[in-house]
Amino acid sequence: MMKPDPAQLQREIEFSLPIQIRFSDIDGYMHVNNGVYFNYFEHARAVFLFQVCDWNVMEVGTVVGRIEMDYYRPIHIDDTVKALVKCSRVGNSSFDLEQYLVGETKGGEPYTFAKSKSILVSVDMKTMKPMPLPNNYRAKLQPES
Repeated sequence: MMKPDPAQLQREIEFSLPIQIRFSDIDGYMHVNNGVYFNYFEHARAVFLFQVCDWNVMEVGTVVGRIEMDYYRPIHIDDTVKALVKCSRVGNSSFDLEQYLVGETKGGEPYTFAKSKSILVSVDMKTMKPMPLPNNYRAKLQPES
């Protein structure tokens, strides 16, 4: 599995969010537990939708239809990490987000720690049923060609 170049990713992906590594994220192997990566990606997705799309979750919700992740390197408490998020596809009621955890190890080595792809589905918050993606969100999510 080829790991993406962190410098190239940071040049190509506009949205970035610093990730705070908490002591409680660390497991018995002295690195961030693999399940915590999902929390980092979830937080970055939520901030991305709020900041980039001005998403109103009280009207239109999003649910995860699918999520996959590739791990490249363990994150340790002294590493500096940020999440990168971009939309890679927009459908009728769903869209794909591509996310990366990048940063530097304690020694200053740049690194890509993990990659995630999630398929999100827009849902009506009253019925919790899929609904077409509103045009205002669609326009802000549209991947650049």
